[in-house]
Parts: sequence; C-alpha cells; structure tokens
Amino acid sequence: MSDWKHIVVQPGWAIRRDAVLLASRLTIGAFLIWGVWDNIVDPARMSEFRNFLAFHDFPMPGIAAPLSVYAQFMCGVAFLAGIGTRWAGLICAINFAVAIAMVDAKLGIRGAFPSACLILFGLIFATIGAGRYSADAILNRNP
Repeated sequence: MSDWKHIVVQPGWAIRRDAVLLASRLTIGAFLIWGVWDNIVDPARMSEFRNFLAFHDFPMPGIAAPLSVYAQFMCGVAFLAGIGTRWAGLICAINFAVAIAMVDAKLGIRGAFPSACLILFGLIFATIGAGRYSADAILNRNP
C-alpha cells in the first residue's frame, strides 16, 4: 500500500524545483517579450493595439495600450533575469486578469485559457519566487 507514495513522490524531485522554476521563467519571459516586441518597435502595431482596446471599451486606450505592452515587456525581462520576480508575477497576473475580464471572457474557455495560464504562472512566481537560479537569489531578495 505504501509503494505508491514512492512512485508518486520520487526522492530528489524537490531539488529539481529550482530548475523547473528557471525553465518556466525563461519560457514565460521569452513569450511575453515576443508577444509585445512588435508593439514596441512599430508605432503602427501599437496604434493597432490601442484601437483594439478602444473597440473593447477599455478606458483611456491611449494610455492602457502602452501601459499593458511595457508591463508585459518588463515582466518578461524580470522573469528572464529572475529579478523582482515576485512583483513581476503580481503585475503579470493583474495584467492578464484585466485581459480576461475585458476581452477573453467573451471568447469562452478556449479563448481565455492562454491568459488564464499567464495569470497562474504570474501567481506562482509571485508566491514562490524565482528560485535558486536567479538574480533575486544572488542579491538575496526573496528568492
């Protein structure tokens, strides 16, 4: 009866936690940067995003568009470096909660799933931190 615990909870899995956090941070960070890079380097794309927000009745889309884009970019950079990870996770979660509330909820579960995953990863990073392989750990700031 106790054999299943040995199978499910393998010794040594806990030490892989930091490697999994690193892989998750790198993946999510790169995805966030990739997702907004075109808005940063091309004013026409930022304008298109502003118009998208206006269409979905966001207040002050001229401010909301760059705010969201640069928040996502900075969260991506923070996740990649593992610096300020807890704050970046919280900002990421809030940004994508707004995205679900204002846009993605209308798309159903499948449409909202990517944003929901980014909320969850943001909350994981906000609560667990960046792990051992991070600038936060090197600086001894809430690893």
